[in-house]
Amino acid sequence: MNILVLGSGGREHAFAYKIKQSNRCSNLFVAPGNAGTHALATNLPISVTNFPEIKKAVLEHHIAMVVVGPEDPLVAGIYDFFKEDEALKNVMLIGPSSQGAQLEGSKERAKEFMAAHGIPTAAYHSFSEETLNKGIEFLKTLKPPYVLKADGLAAGKGVLILNDLKEAQTELEQMLKHAKFGAASSKVVIEEFLDGIELSVFVLTDGEHYKILPTAKDYKRIGEGDTGLNTGGMGAVSPVPFADDGFMKKIEEQVVKPTVRGLKEEGIDYRGFIFIGLIKVEEEPFVIEYNVRMGDPETEVVLPRIQTDLVSLLEAVSRKELETISLKIDPRAAATVMLVSGGYPEAYQKEKVISGTEQVADAFVFHAGTLQKGGNIVSNGGRVLAVTSLDEDFKKAIKKSYQEIAKLSFDKMYYRTDIGFDL
Repeated sequence: MNILVLGSGGREHAFAYKIKQSNRCSNLFVAPGNAGTHALATNLPISVTNFPEIKKAVLEHHIAMVVVGPEDPLVAGIYDFFKEDEALKNVMLIGPSSQGAQLEGSKERAKEFMAAHGIPTAAYHSFSEETLNKGIEFLKTLKPPYVLKADGLAAGKGVLILNDLKEAQTELEQMLKHAKFGAASSKVVIEEFLDGIELSVFVLTDGEHYKILPTAKDYKRIGEGDTGLNTGGMGAVSPVPFADDGFMKKIEEQVVKPTVRGLKEEGIDYRGFIFIGLIKVEEEPFVIEYNVRMGDPETEVVLPRIQTDLVSLLEAVSRKELETISLKIDPRAAATVMLVSGGYPEAYQKEKVISGTEQVADAFVFHAGTLQKGGNIVSNGGRVLAVTSLDEDFKKAIKKSYQEIAKLSFDKMYYRTDIGFDL
């Protein structure tokens, strides 16, 4: 069958790489793609939220399956667009309906869903510009650090964790009154801070049945030792060493099952990935957030460990037959390190020539922000490349990634040298 992947990052390159391995895939397209997907598939210069152009491409190229990488088209209702269109309704679209996508589209909605279905999470209240003064007063009732979350989509950067009360009150005002994160912060969720260690659990569901994919842990801060500004992610490891069988059982019983059951009870059409951001507090799991797609850079460590044919898995999701497929996972660990542009996550320059990708032999190089320009591959984003290795444990996998990174270069290239430091 012909398959289209929507997106242009490392996650989408990893999807393209995995889909390409399947004998179920005849022709692969990526929109808009990058220099990495260009080597595997046909890139189509279409924005992920331009639904009419996506429709045109799907019909022109006889696409049977669309795999949606990023959250924007899901929250904007691409699933519903396909299901309501006579010409598109039989195309398999991997992702939730817009109603399901609100679990990521609105932090408040996600919190209400967790409360309704008894899913453990931090206590919270949400505020708008009209209730700003109540928010300022509410902060006084909490112990530091203070957690402020923009309600809407803010590209993974709408969360502030602050130790100083005055600073938290000022930032709340910046978010609500001065649109610090644009429309995303017209409403702000303030929640209690949970002290523990974080991990991500990925679930594939057809709305009825589910498969728990490999766990991962990513590193968001730009600086060593998890310091400095938040980024889209500087690296990841899979599996998470502290997520043993006992803890995973708790996650399944207390979080995964009630989430899938809740979707069904609320009549939400959900055929795709659920990314559950968790924190382990003492021995208990608490949900920090839901995302309605795979994470980036976690996809770059999760997908290489899946040995079951990915297209068959996704087809089963679309047909609501996920229980008929068994999930096989590579027992080895995976680690990815993100190479970023100098200055990221603030101002950075693009179009820096990248060299050495063809010399990397013992790792996958997933392109995150790249462009094919003439005979060169050039940088085209803050996060540029993700270098992923597999080995018998995460320490060996990380070491291998760093050895391969030594072969790569572009002007002002930066990466963290301490991925996995806290494990």
